[in-house]
Amino acid sequence: LITKNNLSKGKIKMEERLQKYLANNGIAARRKCEEYILAGRVKVNGKIVTELGTKIKPENDIVEFDGVKVDKIEKHVYILLNKPIGYVTTVKDQFDRPTVLDLVKVKEKILPVGRLDMYTSGAILLSNDGEFINKITHPKNEVEKTYTVTVKGIVTKEDVEKLENGVKIEDYTSGKAKVKILKTDEEKQFSRVQITIHEGKNREVRKMCEAIDKKVLALHRRKVAGLDVKNLEIGKWRYLTTKEVESLMK
Repeated sequence: LITKNNLSKGKIKMEERLQKYLANNGIAARRKCEEYILAGRVKVNGKIVTELGTKIKPENDIVEFDGVKVDKIEKHVYILLNKPIGYVTTVKDQFDRPTVLDLVKVKEKILPVGRLDMYTSGAILLSNDGEFINKITHPKNEVEKTYTVTVKGIVTKEDVEKLENGVKIEDYTSGKAKVKILKTDEEKQFSRVQITIHEGKNREVRKMCEAIDKKVLALHRRKVAGLDVKNLEIGKWRYLTTKEVESLMK
């Protein structure tokens, strides 16, 4: 076991941060793993560790999460799913609702990369690579997400300008967005709009539309990190190519 103290004394060669080891081996994204460490849910060699500066030697140290040994993953997988409405993006739901893992049957222990609410369809990534999950979800990386939104009423050029420049949502202002009107129907009083954002706040696109007094009738995420689900049927998934993964990890 390696800590900040004995590292500073030069006693032990640096190996791997505990939270990085947990993330890389399918526990959660790195920031979530840090929360687990601080909460006392992680043991190294039988002892609870709560120091985020802790480093381990994976080949020697035994790491446990909630009493279960965390083994090193030999194969990382990267999956793109076209999520149907009615599925939640969690590993296990407290209300026993269907989850995205019910749709993706693989032997590896995978996690959703980010979130997509139950009533939104479209692109969601899944992986067991914590570094990949962190790369896609960390706000500083500003990963693009493109949505097709159907709203009640007619979206005007003024509405587009407001959305592009940021609208007031609760206690914050949304970031700059790219907005394109795809269709308006005066007779049926609805509009279809494409919105591209870089943030990942909860239900943000819905709240952006509410801020311009437009009720969302349907919401579909067509792209995440440049990966398009237009050629994937709803409920279907595929593995990312090596080239796609390498591009996203740059």
